[in-house]
Amino acid sequence: MRQYGLILALVVLFIVMSLVADNFFAVSNLMNIARQLSVTSIASVGMTLVILIGGIDLSVGSILALSGVMAAMMYSSIESPFLALFVGVLAGAAVGFFNGFVTAKGQIAGFITTLATMSAIRGLSYIFTDGMPISETSPSFIYIGTGYFWGIPIPIYIMIIILLLGSYIVKFTRFGRYIYAIGGNEQTSKWSGLKVDRVKIYVYTISGLLTGLAGVILASRLASGQPSAGDGFELDVIAGVIVGGTSLSGGKGNISGTFIGVLLIGILGNGLTLLNVSSYYQMVIKGGIIILAVLLDTLGRRGKD
Repeated sequence: MRQYGLILALVVLFIVMSLVADNFFAVSNLMNIARQLSVTSIASVGMTLVILIGGIDLSVGSILALSGVMAAMMYSSIESPFLALFVGVLAGAAVGFFNGFVTAKGQIAGFITTLATMSAIRGLSYIFTDGMPISETSPSFIYIGTGYFWGIPIPIYIMIIILLLGSYIVKFTRFGRYIYAIGGNEQTSKWSGLKVDRVKIYVYTISGLLTGLAGVILASRLASGQPSAGDGFELDVIAGVIVGGTSLSGGKGNISGTFIGVLLIGILGNGLTLLNVSSYYQMVIKGGIIILAVLLDTLGRRGKD
């Protein structure tokens, strides 16, 4: 029922924005929304898996920046788009693995681990670039972020593939069932013989890998690897996941709900921008939406109890 409510809210928001915001229905604006949401959606799939196991990843914004920087640096050195993509995604996966390993083996809350890596990885991005963007305007580098296929931006195809793969994993695989089990009750999962630490490491690694992919797409779209990219990105990603119905306590949620949540946040942000609402007020609104979503989730769980 909550997901049906989200769909209804999305339809109402779409209608309202089309009435009050000029050019909202323009093809160029809709394509711009889709291209921007592709980056957030890809990273949100990984964040959904992390939150489903009862964790959190605050480092996604920093991973986004580092991956873009590494991809741009690699392309500037070798001029191979495939190698640049590989290195950017690998950098994200490496940070994700580190987050998962320290969280699982060190028995440290994911909040603490990723808060530390959020700062450290952002610092590395500035160190690698001396604080300056690495510009790369080669057509082969920017194609993944700005190219089209049959009139549709390439990032949208990538987003759809990732969303479908994520949905398949959580719904139809043993690994997906392990994720829900750990999020529902970690201690019981351990008593049942599940390798909880291994699953946590895999989940955080997947989150880092997908965020790395999103970072490469963003760097390609901006034609540069920017160490400041993704500042506040974790807010958009976490907001989309929570609004989409994934419980912060773990064990409840799905990828389709996350995508609807990302759409809601993205369309709202685009509409407010077209209405010339200050970005400062938009931050306040996003924060309020997160609080409301968490409150609804908390009240829902209390009602069941």
